[in-house]
Amino acid sequence: MKMFKLVSASVLIAFSATACSSDTTTVTPAASTSTVTTNTPKEVNLKIGLPGSYDITSKKIIDGFQAKYPNIKLQIEEAPWADFTTKIVTNIAGNNAPDIWFQENAVILGYGTRGVAENLEPYMKRDLKTEDYIESLLSAKTPDGKIFGIPHGVNPNALVYNKKIFQQNNIPFPTDNWTFQDMIDAAKKLTKDTDGDGKTDIYGFQTASSIAQGWIPWIKSTGGSALDAGMSKATFNDPKTVEGLTRWADTILKDKISPTREMQTNQNYFQSEKTAMTFLQYSGQVNLNKNKPDLDWDVVKVPIGFDGKRFVPTVVNQWLIYSKAKPEAKEAAWTFLKYYLSDEAQTFLSESGASLPVKKTALAALEKSSNKPANKQAFTKGVEEAGGTLDENPSWNQWRAAATPILNDILDGKKAPTDGAKEIQQKVQAVLDENK
Repeated sequence: MKMFKLVSASVLIAFSATACSSDTTTVTPAASTSTVTTNTPKEVNLKIGLPGSYDITSKKIIDGFQAKYPNIKLQIEEAPWADFTTKIVTNIAGNNAPDIWFQENAVILGYGTRGVAENLEPYMKRDLKTEDYIESLLSAKTPDGKIFGIPHGVNPNALVYNKKIFQQNNIPFPTDNWTFQDMIDAAKKLTKDTDGDGKTDIYGFQTASSIAQGWIPWIKSTGGSALDAGMSKATFNDPKTVEGLTRWADTILKDKISPTREMQTNQNYFQSEKTAMTFLQYSGQVNLNKNKPDLDWDVVKVPIGFDGKRFVPTVVNQWLIYSKAKPEAKEAAWTFLKYYLSDEAQTFLSESGASLPVKKTALAALEKSSNKPANKQAFTKGVEEAGGTLDENPSWNQWRAAATPILNDILDGKKAPTDGAKEIQQKVQAVLDENK
């Protein structure tokens, strides 16, 4: 899934470094080994490619970095996300990849496994205070402790609701303490045939077919998962996962509180004010405010699950440093990442609205801004409290592609959740086994 349109476009930041001086120092620890020898030239050329251009990465960040580090000369290359992700495969194969760029978290984990991405854990240990950041800072951390990426930004979910629809039905607004059952109960009351023609005109909830806003929050709400803790075994046949898939599909097939997947093809029900609630990714508030500036809406945290726990699905794109870059280029790239994680750059990121920052101070400042939604803490505190990625591992794109058609059949009522889960289990495990 393309993140934050953060996932709809990408930013290649390629640092091609050429030293104009040979001043040399040695810094420990290293990124991939126990030591790193770093050149600190008076001037370094850094090639930065921006797939998605400044729609995805704030130009203020690039300009701010250049002003702070004038010895690092930037060259900007722009390309659409799809073009970049196609070209980067060729570049890696030809050993001429950029020194730093970003893609989806799962892709970065795959690069780490293949030796393409530098292990940033030693750099972070050397220069960062991780307690200054939310846990999403470590989204690209592997079970063995390596860290292959630094977040470009995070996009958590929240429950968005239409205030007018709730008021018209004399139903209290959702709260941050709501459970999934509270959400379902309210959605049943809000689902209406307003003109008496026997057809539903207003739905209480809009159920998505996607992973982040669709089936993942539902299976997590029942204590289920797609993969085990080691991210090597499929768990779709776990009774808790099957229960979550069943409750997800029931919103359309049994409870009838949501428009069908087919009905949603040509209409955004929430923006059209034909549904009272749905899950909203943080980046979605940009278009919502732009397309429906007069819509009276707000958000609350993703409800507490049936298992008594909250899980906030969070999409993360990650910067990586190319493992085969020159030592001076790696240090220059890390300098950029340290700036990217600074208060200044994280504030610029907040202003863009494309995603949330990971620095706690920037999140606190964002909560005070005046634009909608009013309850920004639904996102900021939600992800800090219970943010989690989408059961991502290096083969995430492949196993998700194998599962999606069957998940759609479950949501469309063509396959029972139990039968569909068994089929998904076999297909996903086959992908995992192939990618060991």
